Amino acid sequence: MQPNNLREKMSLIPNIRNVFDPFSPDVWDPFHLLPAQFRETLVFSNPRIDWQETPQAHVFQADLPGLTKEEVKVEVEDGRVLKISGERKIEKEENSGTWHRIERSGGKFQRQFRLPENAKTDQITASMEKGVLIVTVPKEEVKKPDVVAVQISG
Repeated sequence: MQPNNLREKMSLIPNIRNVFDPFSPDVWDPFHLLPAQFRETLVFSNPRIDWQETPQAHVFQADLPGLTKEEVKVEVEDGRVLKISGERKIEKEENSGTWHRIERSGGKFQRQFRLPENAKTDQITASMEKGVLIVTVPKEEVKKPDVVAVQISG
């Protein structure tokens, strides 16, 4: 979509006098050109997740601020793919006053991780506290190979 006249072209350029004012509506927003359904999911579509391997388990920690455990799903697909997904609903009250800024986002998210062969997928546990999801995937004990001494003849 190309701007047709000078006024439309200038609207794409931020107002320089307000560019350092974080509350100014004139600050350029790179997402304003996207359709609304994409803007709602952009910020929350990729939650940060840490994966740590300990001697006993694989531990996943996901930052999901503002979500409850009912809004999050933890699943195992195809026996080895850990899938963490959920949705944050957008809270809008139409008649409760004038909105000056809406920056908190909503939308769906999904992350997937291929688990290693030593993962006990039937014993996965998950808990959520203060907006942090912790998924623990126990590991099977690594069986040390049997060593048999062979006599050398000759």
